Amino acid sequence: MVGGSNGGDHNLIHRMAMDDPIPWYKKPNLRMMYLLLFPCVIGIEMTSGFDSQIINSAQLLPAWKAYFGNPTGAYNGILASALPLGSVIGLPFIPIVNDTFGRRWCIMFGSVVMIIGTIIQGFAFNELGYPKERPILTSLFNACYFIGAIVAAGCTFGTQQINNDWSWRIPSLLQMAPSLLQVAFVFFLPESPRYLMSKDRFEEAEAVLVKYHAEGNPDSEFVKAEIIEIRTTLEIELEHSKRSWMDLIATPGMRRRVIIGSLLGLFTQLSGNVVISYFLGDVLKLIGYTDPSFQAKYNLGNQCWSLICGVSAALVVMRFRRRTMYLTGIISILAVYVAWTACTAIFIDTKSDVAAKLSLFWIYAYSPAYNLCFNALTYTYLIEIFPYAQRARGISIFQFWGKAAQFFGTNVNPIGTQAIGWKYLLVYCCWIFAEAVMIWFLWPETSGRSLEELAFLFEDKEEFAQRAEAAVTKTVLHHDSDKQSHIVEQEKV
Repeated sequence: MVGGSNGGDHNLIHRMAMDDPIPWYKKPNLRMMYLLLFPCVIGIEMTSGFDSQIINSAQLLPAWKAYFGNPTGAYNGILASALPLGSVIGLPFIPIVNDTFGRRWCIMFGSVVMIIGTIIQGFAFNELGYPKERPILTSLFNACYFIGAIVAAGCTFGTQQINNDWSWRIPSLLQMAPSLLQVAFVFFLPESPRYLMSKDRFEEAEAVLVKYHAEGNPDSEFVKAEIIEIRTTLEIELEHSKRSWMDLIATPGMRRRVIIGSLLGLFTQLSGNVVISYFLGDVLKLIGYTDPSFQAKYNLGNQCWSLICGVSAALVVMRFRRRTMYLTGIISILAVYVAWTACTAIFIDTKSDVAAKLSLFWIYAYSPAYNLCFNALTYTYLIEIFPYAQRARGISIFQFWGKAAQFFGTNVNPIGTQAIGWKYLLVYCCWIFAEAVMIWFLWPETSGRSLEELAFLFEDKEEFAQRAEAAVTKTVLHHDSDKQSHIVEQEKV
């Protein structure tokens, strides 16, 4: 459990946040910010879910197949891989926009580009959260993927009845909906206080923290301690950072972070999920389900089930250690894939109806296993292992390897399934086992600590962490001393 994680109980900010007896929904300012975070920040992943699922769902539409010449094999792969290819190209510029203009402008820029891209496709011819809830908020970010996926799957199921190209054009145009939400609401959100402090805008940062973490109370002991910890940690980080890409390989600790971030990017896309997310129709054909209507309904049901699994995993993220969730998830994924592969092989050999139905079950069973680790924990874990000064670049490294793996998978999967059929699933069984081994040896525990304490997770020396903690303790003790003196003076009066 979280309380047992190393260091967590000794961090003053973490203890103060966890001891806060007032839940977030009873704090008006924090409640309003969380409501805005959903469409503007957490809900960004709805766009990704819609994009990914529209590719999968469109392949089930007869009009789409006819329009694109019934693509198979490599041609089918390149159509699906266009999304991750574009993402890889744009990734180097994300940290520049993030660190120069702030988080809100980065969201605005990306959303506008998405809207433009959606219009082109549709008409084509030939960090703010209160520390106590932060892990849940970042975990819900990935769960929102399935909201977009459900909308995409539902739309394509409905437009399947349209016997012309608008059966796929209408869902394509609806891709802009999440981006329109972000454009409409993003500037109602406050800027990240860590970003503001990194730009020496301390008064603005303090105003944000006072409003949303202390409900407007400028004398809040927690906010005073939080400001000192963030400011001190940023000063230490920037003392030892040039804020360049070279920082990512400058020390053994940073190199380990890069290795974990890169592997996490690979694992999120090469754990067999791309097979289900992009080529479900091909998988269902292997076990005898060729009816487009059944495929569309099964796909829609799977996306709804995945949303339930994703949200459930996000809500329990505070109850368990990070390593426990990762290892439980990856071992469960391996067990599901082995069982799914076996049932598919039995069906192809014997045409057993029971084996086919069990294969359908295992496809659904994959979702809770995947969501437990790679969906619920991905961004929570990335934010925890990368310090602020390198966080945008670290997440870009993760995104690069994730999108590269997605590009690889979407190109190779249709070729593999076409060439060797069910035996292609054996490749994933072996790779998922290798993932489990790497997670066991490389993944550190991060639960139960503040972001500032985790900034020095991999460093050999502890003086940096102790310096930040000492500054916080001094501030809290000074505040308590002033409060006690004030009480004594009142009693004298």
